[in-house]
Amino acid sequence: MAFGKPELDLASLRVLSGWAADCAERVLFIFLKAAADDPRPKAAIVAARKFADGASRDNDLRKRALDAFRAANAAGQSAAAAAAHSASAAAGAAFLHPLANPHQVKHILGAAAYAALALEREGAETASDAVVQMVADAPPEIVALLVQYPACAPAKGRLGEILVELDTRLRHPAKHRK
Repeated sequence: MAFGKPELDLASLRVLSGWAADCAERVLFIFLKAAADDPRPKAAIVAARKFADGASRDNDLRKRALDAFRAANAAGQSAAAAAAHSASAAAGAAFLHPLANPHQVKHILGAAAYAALALEREGAETASDAVVQMVADAPPEIVALLVQYPACAPAKGRLGEILVELDTRLRHPAKHRK
């Protein structure tokens, strides 16, 4: 299937940022248990939510995404790192590009995928259970945005598996009803 240039508008990016912030906020407690004195992931979520609510897409939002990314790197390969990556992806979602390639799908689904990974690493629930809930919570605009892009390419590692599961469940919900 050939994909044209995805149509992005500010309203779609705001909905995406709001959903991504919801996903990241769901796992912020995991990061805070490990690094209560590090405000960077929470600041990224707050910035994503502000953008979703109408604030400008500016360098401060980029800075918050990068700061949360640095917090994740400092946390190593832990559940806390995945939670911080989720916050980084939430703040970065506002900068999705209208390029019809599978890599952009990671920008749409990154916050949700990292949140599911954080929950799984924490032992709070399986990633699949988290994915089912995040898909149920996704506004219809997320699916409308997602289907403008090629499907997520299979990637290495657990995060890649979660991305593919999210992508598939959002694109084909009838196939995944319980």
